[in-house]
Amino acid sequence: MNILNLITIDENSRVPKYQQIIDSIIHNISQGNVTMDEKIPSINMFSEAFYLSRDTVEKAYSILKERKIITSIRGKGFYISRTRLISKVNILFLVNKLSSYKLKTYNHFINSIGANSHTDLHIYHCDKTLFLNLLEKNKGVYDYFITMLHFKTDDLKHVSLPEEVDNALKSIPNDKLIILDNVKSYSNKNVTQIYQDFENDIYNALNKGFKKIKKYQKIMLVYPDKSVYPYPKRILFGFRKFCIEHDLNFEIIDKIYDDMILKKGDLFITIEEGDLVNLVKQVRENEFVLGKEVGIISYNDTPLKELLGITVISTDFKIMSESAAEMILNKTKGTVKVPFNFIERESL
Repeated sequence: MNILNLITIDENSRVPKYQQIIDSIIHNISQGNVTMDEKIPSINMFSEAFYLSRDTVEKAYSILKERKIITSIRGKGFYISRTRLISKVNILFLVNKLSSYKLKTYNHFINSIGANSHTDLHIYHCDKTLFLNLLEKNKGVYDYFITMLHFKTDDLKHVSLPEEVDNALKSIPNDKLIILDNVKSYSNKNVTQIYQDFENDIYNALNKGFKKIKKYQKIMLVYPDKSVYPYPKRILFGFRKFCIEHDLNFEIIDKIYDDMILKKGDLFITIEEGDLVNLVKQVRENEFVLGKEVGIISYNDTPLKELLGITVISTDFKIMSESAAEMILNKTKGTVKVPFNFIERESL
């Protein structure tokens, strides 16, 4: 079927003619009237059929090409290159790693955003080059971009926002970009930001549990100094501030070693799941009573930690996700500080 017979241009509408072309082509794709790889009329043919200027049609085709809905082949013409989910709101969700709590954030977002949208999840593994490639490849395809900003240096140190990433994000319209989780270094404050405050969050959460924490003789934060997915240094700053303020004996170690020297009165704060598992195993092997002789606090809650009775300090990832979905659905912007909770269980 000739697509020209399906296009509707309303001369009395206040909607610009180029936008009417875009909307009409997208509508026909979503209705199945136009199929993948189907050739569409040339710019000259389109302009002559509807008595439109060539510039008007060219502008419409340019936007459709940017969104990768059509493609041009030199010497042959224009073809439909994308049909799937074209009538829905398309969202690109970029996370630095696929941990249990990042997956939880994504799943809460999917449940909140509803059926009239489609969200693609991509993992960039804290790699600046991979992030930039994903952004460049997809910046004309999606309606919204959601990202968590965590990157690593060559020596596996955490960096919130390399300059190249900061500049690349400026190519995304402010109302189409949502920064989740880590916003400390992002220069553009006019975009939606839904964040946790790594330094003050751990400081305030530990203060909430101080009555139980002070019974321990030494507190150890297990902070991986070199990790494939490094963590913000601000966690260290908040931990040190808490310990110094309360005159507590503390130590920062980079991992839970095999055959760890455990003593009664030790309290460990773990960040990585592997360290938590190794620590619990050694506590049991040494026949210490968890929560009385040795204590454990873990960073970020999971169902398994709840089942095992592990005390946690954790961002409310459900609120983070729901806030992002709500702003997209309501077409609003804003800045939201996500609650960070101290959840006491048997391990303390």
